[in-house]
Amino acid sequence: MEGNILTKVVLPLALFVVMLGMGLSLRPVDFKRVAEFPKALVLGIVCQMIALPLVGLGVLSIVDLTPALAVGLLVLTFCPGGTTSNMFSYLARGDLALSVTLTAVVSLVTPFTIPLLANMAMDNLLGSTAAISLPIGRTIGILVGITILPVGIGMLINAKKPDLAKRCDKAVKVLSTVALFAIIAALVKKEWNNLPGWFAQVGIAALLLNASAMTLGYGVSKAAKLNVKQSITIGIEVGIQNGTTALFVTSTLLENPEMSISPAIYSLIMFATGTAFGFLVNIGREAPVAGEAA
Repeated sequence: MEGNILTKVVLPLALFVVMLGMGLSLRPVDFKRVAEFPKALVLGIVCQMIALPLVGLGVLSIVDLTPALAVGLLVLTFCPGGTTSNMFSYLARGDLALSVTLTAVVSLVTPFTIPLLANMAMDNLLGSTAAISLPIGRTIGILVGITILPVGIGMLINAKKPDLAKRCDKAVKVLSTVALFAIIAALVKKEWNNLPGWFAQVGIAALLLNASAMTLGYGVSKAAKLNVKQSITIGIEVGIQNGTTALFVTSTLLENPEMSISPAIYSLIMFATGTAFGFLVNIGREAPVAGEAA
């Protein structure tokens, strides 16, 4: 019963709150910014939607995971962006406008790509013996209702009641972070006996994936001659994933606790590595003048 409440009620509600919080900080202009930095935006989307899953496949070719853990890690790579990446981009003195725009754009796309890619991952890793799959139409409907809809509600509140949106924004972001940690803690407790072995496997794979993703995003952006702020942001956007969405897919839609371990452990690791990344890329950068953007 406790597991049912967690996956059927708490997790969907937490994801709804996360996406509502995203909408509270978005405005229509955030979608119009595409014309302002098309090169950075296209590069960021390609790195998130195409390069990251490929990096995930590369990691799985190096680290030996059970099929279910491997699927869980790949599902995580299909869930880019979120309010957490915006927060890290701000703290790391990246390009916050680019971060918000990338988050806004991919949030409209992923409800349609996640079920397709997740089924492909299960077909390849679990084989013909797989007894689970995501019904495409139903899953798209659920993800649209629990991601795009709350973003729209948040944006509507921001447009009609900007002061209310501003007051609620911080509280919602804190609540969503606390909810993510609570969900991870509940999953860890439920699978406590299996955790040491799984952490030994997934911990290495998750760390390797996260570090590779941030390095790839930052390195490709620098090679493409984007400025420092844009490069930092793309590095963060590629490495800081939407763990809540990944947990929703694996725990609630697929109802597979073992698959959920990978996004749970990755979500814990990315907070530490994201902080380290922000510190490293700012070594040697001049501190912003008071009153100026970082």
